[in-house]
Amino acid sequence: MNRYCFTLDLHNDPELIKGYEDWHQKVWPEIIESIRSSGIDDMQIFRVSDRLFMIMDVNDQFSFDAKAKSDLANEKVQEWEQLMWHYQRPLPFAKPGEKWVLMNEIFSLK
Repeated sequence: MNRYCFTLDLHNDPELIKGYEDWHQKVWPEIIESIRSSGIDDMQIFRVSDRLFMIMDVNDQFSFDAKAKSDLANEKVQEWEQLMWHYQRPLPFAKPGEKWVLMNEIFSLK
């Protein structure tokens, strides 16, 4: 199993932050299915202020390229991403069109 960590910012607006958190208490079943079927075994999102941190544990079936292609072809995923983009804002150093930015591991206790 591999683990990937990402970060992204929210608009620094208490109402938008609450809205984002509310949506994540009722994620659409099609989104959950898309996540699971791509080889993601577990996903967690944490927040401090307007900064998000996501942990993804994936199995050997997972591929970033395959997930991206699948997401582009999935109308419901595209609808969800558009909805979430209302709450999210790219990091200042993100590439054009990049939302979640992959973080580099700099320490492990293992």
